[in-house]
Amino acid sequence: MKPHIDSVRFGAITVAGQTIKHDIVIALDGRVKKRKKDLSKRQYGTSHVISLAEMAATWEAGADTLIVGAGLFGRVRLATETQAYLAQRGCAVELHPLRRAVRRWNKSTGKTIGLFHISC
Repeated sequence: MKPHIDSVRFGAITVAGQTIKHDIVIALDGRVKKRKKDLSKRQYGTSHVISLAEMAATWEAGADTLIVGAGLFGRVRLATETQAYLAQRGCAVELHPLRRAVRRWNKSTGKTIGLFHISC
């Protein structure tokens, strides 16, 4: 079951009543996991560009939509090869500033996964 995101603020996101102080990924089964942003940092020197390696560790077979909370100011983006990877798998991408991404997540239906960057 898809968990509801209750609120966000710089450096924290509250999911189903639990406040988390790191970036997260929400899986198809509703599990909330820590984002593996080190995979992107190794390649690009920042977690603001989502690498192919990070997405390969995040994406799940059967997911048809990925909602990305790109930080409060929308600074996160997907690398070109990451976009191609998702397109090849038939997974649509919605990239929004964090608060808009949370609204989209809470209204979403279907086989959706989420990745939320909780700072900048």
